[in-house]
Amino acid sequence: MPIRHGLLALLERGPRHGYQLRGEFETSTGSSWPLNIGQVYTTLSRLERDGFVEAASDADGGDGRVTYRITEAGRAEMAAWFQTPLQREGRPRDELAIKLAMAVTTPGVDALRVIQTQRTATLRTLRELTRLKTRADESADAAWLLMNELMIFQAEAEARWLDHCEAQLAARQSARSDTTTTPTEVAP
Repeated sequence: MPIRHGLLALLERGPRHGYQLRGEFETSTGSSWPLNIGQVYTTLSRLERDGFVEAASDADGGDGRVTYRITEAGRAEMAAWFQTPLQREGRPRDELAIKLAMAVTTPGVDALRVIQTQRTATLRTLRELTRLKTRADESADAAWLLMNELMIFQAEAEARWLDHCEAQLAARQSARSDTTTTPTEVAP
């Protein structure tokens, strides 16, 4: 639950209201995970219900906004999140993986073309991410750089996987064409 724990981490920095949390969450994640304000307030309500945050009217600003503070239980929950490794799901739920799986089994679809088109787009994205990285200020953009590097590594891995898929598909197509061709008889 990255939103829940991300909000707790932001509240560890000090009390915040929902709009501040939304903006800081997006800044901290390099705008890679945009939130709508409804998500923020729904998550805050659940965190309050679970005893991880407490709400108080914003007496200082007088604007009627509710400010949230992390509780000791919230600190313990956040600490446990940081200390617990993430478990990746065993089955890929990735749109590209599904698209390629369908492409290789759907009559009339040139799966090799699908792979080549995607690789071109992936390499274009990789070049753009790398260009953006060279322009970043390492100290001011530390969170953004981490997200950017994650996207770079993911694009590199995707390109390698696409290369693998293309090689596997080409080998299968070659093997099928070898078994469907009959050798021509040579006249004596």
